[in-house]
Amino acid sequence: MTEKSEYTVTFYSPGTFVAETTTLPISFWDVREAIKLAETVVERHGATPYSFRFRAMNKPDSPLYHLGGTILTLEQIEARGRKRDSILISNMRVNNIVKVVENTNSWLSVHPFADGDVLVNYTPKKKESETTEKS
Repeated sequence: MTEKSEYTVTFYSPGTFVAETTTLPISFWDVREAIKLAETVVERHGATPYSFRFRAMNKPDSPLYHLGGTILTLEQIEARGRKRDSILISNMRVNNIVKVVENTNSWLSVHPFADGDVLVNYTPKKKESETTEKS
């Protein structure tokens, strides 16, 4: 029987209607180790993680760590003046969302940035297929 790790990290990647998730064992709550693990996670349609959270038995979950991206307020999004932001603006108003994080690690995704969340300085490594020139 395999020994279950006390600590895990759950990665969240863009999905069709909800986030795709992958949970992996981790030695302890180490952001650097989690970032290395994030590089190994690929979900359906090539989606890669935009955030992660640590979990441990009998302990509260960690804050949500966002893997790069841009934190934006409602005012900043409105100032862009883009018609395509209308649903985002409406959702932020109705749900009293103060800030969001916009992430393009694989697919564009926008998520609430809650109090306690952490923005990690992160640039995803390019996959070989993205760095090789086509002949």
